[in-house]
Amino acid sequence: MIPVWLLDVDGVVNAFRSGWYARPRLVQVYSAADDYDYRIRYEPRLVDAIRRVHADGLAEVTWCSTWCSDAAALEDALGLPTLPRAFTEQVGGAAVCAAKLAAARRVLAAGRRLVWTDDVEVGHHADDCATWAASGWRCRSGPTRAVVCARAICAASSNSWAARHRARC
Repeated sequence: MIPVWLLDVDGVVNAFRSGWYARPRLVQVYSAADDYDYRIRYEPRLVDAIRRVHADGLAEVTWCSTWCSDAAALEDALGLPTLPRAFTEQVGGAAVCAAKLAAARRVLAAGRRLVWTDDVEVGHHADDCATWAASGWRCRSGPTRAVVCARAICAASSNSWAARHRARC
């Protein structure tokens, strides 16, 4: 079974600064949830890679973002196909943290491999990743903003976490 990739938007796809190879593209995306037009800044190669990963069946790319309730507008603006959502209700504030962690836990509870890319929550939940590793998920650490978990991979979100939780693969 292919892994589930929980993908955040703001800070990951919509990033202010990154190691882009090309000039960022800008699109306006209307959020009905916020009744506001947001400017999304993205690296075209990243969006192309997300599209390919989905189309080639390499992962079940799943939105895990405050954008979930407005994901259709985002997909239209970025030229992405309709992707699953980790949650469909509008989530904000502290509830975002809980909703994203619950989504990751559901993936692992179903015995699926997990790729979780988030600029905030992955680092915030580093202790959960360590717990997953202790319960039999092999962990790999790196200076990324992603967690990758596979039964018997956790790649850490930050250098500080990675330094404390080196992989034992």
